[in-house]
Amino acid sequence: ENVGCRTLSLSAHVGFDSLPDQLIRKSIKHGFCFNILCIGETGIGKSALVSSLFNTDFEDSPSTHFLSSVRLRARTFELQESNVLLKLTVVKTVGFGDQVNKADSYQPIVDYVDAQFEAYLEEELKVIRSLFSYHDTRIHVCLYFISPTGRSLKTIDLLTMRSLDSKVNIIPVIGKADSISKTELQEFKRNIMSELVSNGIRIYQFPTDDETVSEINAITNAYLPFAVVGSMEKVRIGNKMVRARQYPWGIVKVENENHCDTIKLRRMLCTNMEDLKEKTRAYYESYRRCRLEKLGCRDIGPENKPVSLQEVIEAKRLEFCLQVERKEEEIKQRFVQRVKEKAAMLEEAEQQASMPVLTKFEHLMLMHQEEELKLGQKKKLLEGEIAQFIEKKAVTESIQSQVPVSTPGVSLKTQRLRKVSA
Repeated sequence: ENVGCRTLSLSAHVGFDSLPDQLIRKSIKHGFCFNILCIGETGIGKSALVSSLFNTDFEDSPSTHFLSSVRLRARTFELQESNVLLKLTVVKTVGFGDQVNKADSYQPIVDYVDAQFEAYLEEELKVIRSLFSYHDTRIHVCLYFISPTGRSLKTIDLLTMRSLDSKVNIIPVIGKADSISKTELQEFKRNIMSELVSNGIRIYQFPTDDETVSEINAITNAYLPFAVVGSMEKVRIGNKMVRARQYPWGIVKVENENHCDTIKLRRMLCTNMEDLKEKTRAYYESYRRCRLEKLGCRDIGPENKPVSLQEVIEAKRLEFCLQVERKEEEIKQRFVQRVKEKAAMLEEAEQQASMPVLTKFEHLMLMHQEEELKLGQKKKLLEGEIAQFIEKKAVTESIQSQVPVSTPGVSLKTQRLRKVSA
């Protein structure tokens, strides 16, 4: 092996180990983006939780309960922590669960998620594209807020999560979890997870294949769904000001893990943000594949041979041109046929208009004579029928005159016959 070859050692440092540092500097300079979809009923605490997660007061106008349909409100914020820039987009549902008929409440949400996939696909398919500077609006995580009923999930929750679990990473959270006791909360969590499994709804599980975060993720998965409490109000406890909700019976600290799971949710979102983006790319790839297959694009042809996109586009173009030619030919034939019919109608109208008055009179006279002949024939037939009737009447009267008068039954019959004949 390798006879006559010399092995040379590096005489100096090459420097390709600096590639990760270059990527880090480039990423920090460009910044990062993260998109959150918050689904929940009006007043369940979506805005308060998002503000608590990012320690920023995102001012938001209160929503009304009297909307005829579900709407989505998207707002983008630019945050900075140390030297890292984050473009955060928060999409919230407005009017979710307020309608009397909630059968299609999930459809606007599904349409919005698909619209973001479609926008990214259109950017990819452009001749001149700029994905590096494109504002990616694909939803990376969906925080689904569950009402703290303490019993089970609602039908609208099951329908919505089932329609979204193949499009987005769903993390279920129990909103305003401080409204139920800890014992009821644990039982409620078990009921929720049991219902999700029995209905075949897939939620996001924090990954455990990475050794650096596998242990903490495995522990955190056991807390699903997270019981969260959000608040931007600060309460003085001792010598410290903490974010909390103050009640007559006590204080609920938002950043105390013994009181709620808000800090756990924040930690998991920050730790697994890149994994959430990777899963979103996988959902997008599935959407992209379905859309391109509907357009007729294939990687393998009829004979199991690879097909280039250029060949597919050219074949589609030729097929479209043939369809256009056939349609044009059909339209031309219909046009020619209609022109012929119109020309025939005009010719007939001209002939009638140019017909002399005498010819018209003769035509009417002929028609009158034909009608007179028909009436004459009918008159003859009627006269024949009258003659036959008179003859029958005479025969009947002669028979009646020969019948004896003393017979009462016969006389009655005769009278009847006479009345009939009269």
